[in-house]
Amino acid sequence: MTVAVLSSLIRPLVEARLPAWVEPRFFATRDEAFALAPQAEIGWFDMYHKADMAQAIGLATNLRWLNSIYAGVDGMPLDLLAQRGVMFTNGVGINALTIAEYVVMGMLTIAKGYREVVRAQDRHEWLMDSPGKRELAGSRALILGYGAIGQLLDTRLAAFDIDVVKVRRSSGPGTLGPGEWRARLGEFDWVILAVPATPETDNMIGSAELAAMKPDAVLVNIARGSVVDQAALTAALAEKRIQAAFLDVTSPEPLPAGDPLWALDNAHLTMHLSGRAQDKMFVRAAERFLVNLERYRAGTPLEPLVDLALGY
Repeated sequence: MTVAVLSSLIRPLVEARLPAWVEPRFFATRDEAFALAPQAEIGWFDMYHKADMAQAIGLATNLRWLNSIYAGVDGMPLDLLAQRGVMFTNGVGINALTIAEYVVMGMLTIAKGYREVVRAQDRHEWLMDSPGKRELAGSRALILGYGAIGQLLDTRLAAFDIDVVKVRRSSGPGTLGPGEWRARLGEFDWVILAVPATPETDNMIGSAELAAMKPDAVLVNIARGSVVDQAALTAALAEKRIQAAFLDVTSPEPLPAGDPLWALDNAHLTMHLSGRAQDKMFVRAAERFLVNLERYRAGTPLEPLVDLALGY
């Protein structure tokens, strides 16, 4: 029998469908996860705090395959997993559809000034003009990061007649290389961050990049707070050197109540809700896990495998 230690959150979706060769052991608390971890050949240790997940992984000395619903692997002990020869499948793509939809919502909200419309309704005030007059059609968007989210964004933004340029390592039409995009920042109305959190992307948008953007440009971050120099962004927004920022992620999270970003009218904060704005996350994750179980048994490659050296 193969022991699989799994979060009880996924239990209703997988327990009755597990093959006979899998012996499941479910945990509902952090302490239960820690107690069961040493028994796991397969581990699904998802918890709210990644430090707890990392501790469970450290205790799982018999682990051969780690699974997670989270797409981001920041905070995970990748070096330890590599040393132990553990395969790691993450949740990349699980929430890509709803995150792509969230970006479109954010862009439309800013373009049409919809937040002010909602506030007017709260005041029972009938506006005589639109607070936002931008049209998406004919604008230009730069997408940094062309994984599952970036690819879905590409097709959705193109449907709005937005000229989409993406940054990726491989060349192609409408593509800039990793060393080319900074010199072209001033050409874009929308700069969208969908990159993984790695040392390479840490603070990739800082004072110099913000200064290179158009005064009416909008920064959209659905990646991680660490990819933006938040102090530099706060200053740029306060001084209106760019028009606005749509931030689903910040650093830290939750954002402290006294952080100046909260008070800026041109900062749109959505509290890392983009991936949660749907009810299919666990269903998709369960289906992927069950398919991977059969691959694991057959010795065929699991998908999607995290490159432990690259960190995504």
